[in-house]
Amino acid sequence: MDLGLNGLRVLITAGASGIGLHTARAFVREGAKVHICDIDTRAIEAINKSDPEIGTTVCDVSDRGQVEELFAAALQHLGGLDCLVNNAGIAGPTGPVQEISPEDWDRCIAVTLTSQFNCTRLAVDHLKASVNPSIVNLSSAAGKFGFQYRSAYSAAKWGIIGFTKTIARELGPFGVRCNALLPGVVEGERIERVIAAKAEALGQTYAEVEASLLAAGSIKEMIDPDQLADMIVYLASKRSKTTSGQAISIDADLQMLV
Repeated sequence: MDLGLNGLRVLITAGASGIGLHTARAFVREGAKVHICDIDTRAIEAINKSDPEIGTTVCDVSDRGQVEELFAAALQHLGGLDCLVNNAGIAGPTGPVQEISPEDWDRCIAVTLTSQFNCTRLAVDHLKASVNPSIVNLSSAAGKFGFQYRSAYSAAKWGIIGFTKTIARELGPFGVRCNALLPGVVEGERIERVIAAKAEALGQTYAEVEASLLAAGSIKEMIDPDQLADMIVYLASKRSKTTSGQAISIDADLQMLV
Protein backbone atom coordinates (compact mmCIF):
# COMPACT_ATOMS: atom_id res chain seq x y z
CA MET A 1 0.00 0.00 0.00
CA ASP A 2 1.41 3.38 -1.01
CA LEU A 3 0.70 5.76 1.85
CA GLY A 4 1.83 8.78 -0.15
CA LEU A 5 4.52 9.83 2.33
CA ASN A 6 7.35 10.46 -0.09
CA GLY A 7 9.04 13.68 1.00
CA LEU A 8 7.03 13.98 4.25
CA ARG A 9 9.07 15.94 6.80
CA VAL A 10 9.08 14.20 10.18
CA LEU A 11 10.58 15.04 13.58
CA ILE A 12 10.74 12.25 16.18
CA THR A 13 11.85 12.74 19.78
CA ALA A 14 13.83 9.99 21.50
CA GLY A 15 14.39 8.47 18.08
CA ALA A 16 17.73 6.74 18.52
CA SER A 17 16.40 3.52 20.05
CA GLY A 18 13.25 1.54 20.79
CA ILE A 19 9.91 2.70 19.40
CA GLY A 20 11.44 5.93 18.15
CA LEU A 21 14.07 4.23 16.02
CA HIS A 22 11.61 1.68 14.63
CA THR A 23 9.36 4.60 13.69
CA ALA A 24 12.15 6.62 12.09
CA ARG A 25 13.16 3.69 9.92
CA ALA A 26 9.54 2.97 8.98
CA PHE A 27 9.13 6.55 7.76
CA VAL A 28 12.37 6.35 5.79
CA ARG A 29 11.13 3.20 4.07
CA GLU A 30 8.06 5.19 2.97
CA GLY A 31 10.26 7.88 1.44
CA ALA A 32 9.88 10.42 4.24
CA LYS A 33 12.62 12.78 5.35
CA VAL A 34 13.33 12.24 9.04
CA HIS A 35 15.09 14.09 11.84
CA ILE A 36 15.42 12.62 15.31
CA CYS A 37 16.69 13.73 18.66
CA ASP A 38 17.86 11.78 21.66
CA ILE A 39 19.61 12.44 24.95
CA ASP A 40 21.90 9.44 24.39
CA THR A 41 25.00 10.73 22.62
CA ARG A 42 26.35 7.27 21.87
CA ALA A 43 23.05 6.17 20.35
CA ILE A 44 23.01 9.27 18.15
CA GLU A 45 26.56 8.55 17.00
CA ALA A 46 25.51 5.00 16.13
CA ILE A 47 22.59 6.28 14.03
CA ASN A 48 24.88 8.67 12.21
CA LYS A 49 26.83 5.63 11.05
CA SER A 50 24.02 3.13 10.48
CA ASP A 51 21.36 5.48 9.08
CA PRO A 52 23.15 8.52 7.63
CA GLU A 53 20.00 9.70 5.84
CA ILE A 54 18.37 10.45 9.22
CA GLY A 55 19.17 13.87 10.67
CA THR A 56 20.15 13.87 14.33
CA THR A 57 20.41 16.23 17.29
CA VAL A 58 21.42 15.50 20.87
CA CYS A 59 18.66 17.01 22.98
CA ASP A 60 17.02 16.74 26.39
CA VAL A 61 13.44 17.60 25.45
CA SER A 62 12.60 18.65 29.00
CA ASP A 63 15.00 21.60 28.51
CA ARG A 64 13.26 24.36 26.52
CA GLY A 65 16.52 25.92 25.41
CA GLN A 66 17.69 22.64 23.95
CA VAL A 67 14.31 22.13 22.27
CA GLU A 68 14.66 25.50 20.54
CA GLU A 69 18.07 24.40 19.24
CA LEU A 70 16.55 21.08 18.14
CA PHE A 71 13.87 22.82 16.09
CA ALA A 72 16.39 25.13 14.46
CA ALA A 73 18.47 22.13 13.38
CA ALA A 74 15.50 19.99 12.35
CA LEU A 75 13.86 22.72 10.28
CA GLN A 76 17.12 23.44 8.53
CA HIS A 77 17.55 19.74 7.71
CA LEU A 78 13.93 19.07 6.76
CA GLY A 79 13.00 22.38 5.15
CA GLY A 80 9.74 22.51 7.10
CA LEU A 81 7.62 20.18 9.18
CA ASP A 82 4.67 17.91 8.39
CA CYS A 83 4.66 15.47 11.30
CA LEU A 84 5.78 15.64 14.92
CA VAL A 85 6.10 12.40 16.87
CA ASN A 86 6.37 13.11 20.61
CA ASN A 87 7.93 9.83 21.67
CA ALA A 88 10.27 10.82 24.51
CA GLY A 89 9.55 9.50 27.98
CA ILE A 90 11.14 7.79 30.96
CA ALA A 91 9.92 5.07 33.27
CA GLY A 92 10.19 7.23 36.36
CA PRO A 93 10.34 6.02 39.95
CA THR A 94 8.86 2.77 41.22
CA GLY A 95 7.43 2.61 44.73
CA PRO A 96 4.58 3.72 47.00
CA VAL A 97 3.62 7.34 46.40
CA GLN A 98 4.75 8.46 49.86
CA GLU A 99 8.25 7.10 49.19
CA ILE A 100 8.77 8.77 45.79
CA SER A 101 11.15 11.68 45.92
CA PRO A 102 9.84 15.00 44.57
CA GLU A 103 12.90 15.18 42.32
CA ASP A 104 12.10 11.83 40.69
CA TRP A 105 8.45 12.83 40.28
CA ASP A 106 9.36 16.16 38.68
CA ARG A 107 11.85 14.57 36.28
CA CYS A 108 9.35 11.97 35.09
CA ILE A 109 6.65 14.57 34.46
CA ALA A 110 9.12 16.91 32.75
CA VAL A 111 10.50 14.33 30.33
CA THR A 112 7.32 12.36 29.68
CA LEU A 113 4.61 15.04 29.64
CA THR A 114 6.02 18.56 29.62
CA SER A 115 8.40 17.70 26.78
CA GLN A 116 5.38 17.21 24.53
CA PHE A 117 4.27 20.76 25.29
CA ASN A 118 7.82 22.02 24.71
CA CYS A 119 7.92 20.50 21.23
CA THR A 120 4.31 21.03 20.20
CA ARG A 121 4.31 24.75 20.91
CA LEU A 122 7.23 25.22 18.51
CA ALA A 123 5.77 22.91 15.88
CA VAL A 124 2.30 24.44 15.51
CA ASP A 125 3.06 27.32 13.14
CA HIS A 126 5.08 25.04 10.86
CA LEU A 127 2.37 22.38 10.84
CA LYS A 128 -0.27 24.95 9.91
CA ALA A 129 1.74 25.59 6.74
CA SER A 130 1.77 21.90 5.79
CA VAL A 131 -0.61 20.21 3.34
CA ASN A 132 -0.59 17.03 5.46
CA PRO A 133 0.03 17.99 9.09
CA SER A 134 -0.12 15.63 12.05
CA ILE A 135 1.04 15.10 15.61
CA VAL A 136 1.32 11.69 17.24
CA ASN A 137 1.88 11.63 21.01
CA LEU A 138 3.07 8.49 22.74
CA SER A 139 0.98 7.73 25.80
CA SER A 140 0.63 4.24 27.28
CA ALA A 141 -1.79 1.69 28.64
CA ALA A 142 -0.78 3.40 31.90
CA GLY A 143 -2.73 6.38 30.51
CA LYS A 144 -6.04 4.56 30.96
CA PHE A 145 -5.47 2.29 33.98
CA GLY A 146 -4.17 2.80 37.47
CA PHE A 147 -0.63 1.46 37.70
CA GLN A 148 0.38 0.47 41.21
CA TYR A 149 3.78 1.84 42.35
CA ARG A 150 4.14 3.83 39.09
CA SER A 151 2.19 6.97 40.00
CA ALA A 152 4.48 9.49 38.27
CA TYR A 153 4.56 7.57 35.01
CA SER A 154 0.83 6.93 35.03
CA ALA A 155 0.04 10.57 35.83
CA ALA A 156 2.20 11.71 32.91
CA LYS A 157 0.62 9.26 30.50
CA TRP A 158 -2.92 10.20 31.55
CA GLY A 159 -1.92 13.82 31.07
CA ILE A 160 -0.86 13.10 27.50
CA ILE A 161 -4.39 11.94 26.66
CA GLY A 162 -5.89 15.20 27.89
CA PHE A 163 -3.21 17.22 26.12
CA THR A 164 -3.80 15.35 22.86
CA LYS A 165 -7.58 15.72 22.89
CA THR A 166 -7.28 19.42 23.69
CA ILE A 167 -4.79 20.28 20.96
CA ALA A 168 -6.87 18.23 18.51
CA ARG A 169 -9.74 20.64 19.18
CA GLU A 170 -7.47 23.68 18.90
CA LEU A 171 -5.68 22.62 15.73
CA GLY A 172 -8.46 20.80 13.91
CA PRO A 173 -9.67 24.00 12.18
CA PHE A 174 -6.21 24.25 10.60
CA GLY A 175 -6.29 20.64 9.37
CA VAL A 176 -3.76 19.39 11.91
CA ARG A 177 -4.56 15.87 13.13
CA CYS A 178 -3.53 15.06 16.71
CA ASN A 179 -3.68 11.54 18.10
CA ALA A 180 -2.25 9.57 21.00
CA LEU A 181 -0.94 6.03 20.84
CA LEU A 182 -1.28 3.79 23.90
CA PRO A 183 1.15 0.86 23.73
CA GLY A 184 0.87 -2.04 26.10
CA VAL A 185 3.81 -4.21 27.13
CA VAL A 186 6.36 -3.49 24.41
CA GLU A 187 9.31 -5.78 23.73
CA GLY A 188 12.73 -4.36 24.55
CA GLU A 189 15.21 -3.35 27.21
CA ARG A 190 12.94 -0.71 28.72
CA ILE A 191 10.20 -3.12 29.76
CA GLU A 192 12.84 -5.47 31.12
CA ARG A 193 14.03 -2.71 33.45
CA VAL A 194 10.44 -1.88 34.44
CA ILE A 195 9.64 -5.51 35.25
CA ALA A 196 12.81 -5.86 37.32
CA ALA A 197 12.01 -2.72 39.34
CA LYS A 198 8.40 -3.78 39.84
CA ALA A 199 9.48 -7.25 40.97
CA GLU A 200 11.75 -5.70 43.59
CA ALA A 201 9.01 -3.36 44.81
CA LEU A 202 6.48 -6.20 45.07
CA GLY A 203 8.88 -8.80 46.46
CA GLN A 204 8.20 -11.07 43.49
CA THR A 205 10.35 -12.71 40.86
CA TYR A 206 10.88 -11.21 37.41
CA ALA A 207 9.00 -14.14 35.87
CA GLU A 208 6.01 -13.61 38.18
CA VAL A 209 5.66 -9.93 37.27
CA GLU A 210 6.09 -10.64 33.56
CA ALA A 211 3.43 -13.35 33.70
CA SER A 212 1.05 -11.01 35.54
CA LEU A 213 1.47 -8.29 32.89
CA LEU A 214 0.77 -10.69 30.04
CA ALA A 215 -2.13 -12.36 31.85
CA ALA A 216 -4.03 -9.06 31.88
CA GLY A 217 -4.38 -9.07 28.09
CA SER A 218 -6.65 -11.11 25.84
CA ILE A 219 -3.62 -11.84 23.65
CA LYS A 220 -0.78 -13.14 25.79
CA GLU A 221 2.05 -11.50 23.88
CA MET A 222 4.28 -8.47 24.14
CA ILE A 223 3.90 -5.79 21.49
CA ASP A 224 6.38 -5.71 18.60
CA PRO A 225 7.67 -2.11 18.23
CA ASP A 226 7.14 -2.37 14.47
CA GLN A 227 3.37 -2.57 15.08
CA LEU A 228 3.54 0.81 16.78
CA ALA A 229 5.72 2.26 14.03
CA ASP A 230 3.26 1.08 11.39
CA MET A 231 0.36 2.78 13.18
CA ILE A 232 2.29 6.03 13.56
CA VAL A 233 3.17 6.02 9.86
CA TYR A 234 -0.47 5.42 8.98
CA LEU A 235 -1.63 8.27 11.22
CA ALA A 236 0.80 10.56 9.39
CA SER A 237 -0.72 9.67 6.03
CA LYS A 238 -3.71 11.26 4.32
CA ARG A 239 -5.49 7.92 4.62
CA SER A 240 -6.18 9.00 8.21
CA LYS A 241 -7.24 12.53 7.24
CA THR A 242 -10.29 12.55 9.55
CA THR A 243 -8.74 10.61 12.42
CA SER A 244 -7.99 13.07 15.21
CA GLY A 245 -8.41 13.41 18.95
CA GLN A 246 -8.15 9.66 19.40
CA ALA A 247 -6.43 7.57 22.07
CA ILE A 248 -5.53 4.43 20.14
CA SER A 249 -4.59 1.33 22.11
CA ILE A 250 -2.17 -1.27 20.77
CA ASP A 251 -1.94 -3.37 23.90
CA ALA A 252 -3.17 -6.93 23.26
CA ASP A 253 -6.50 -5.88 24.82
CA LEU A 254 -5.17 -5.23 28.30
CA GLN A 255 -7.85 -5.10 30.98
CA MET A 256 -5.63 -3.78 33.77
CA LEU A 257 -2.03 -3.14 34.78
CA VAL A 258 -0.41 -4.79 37.74
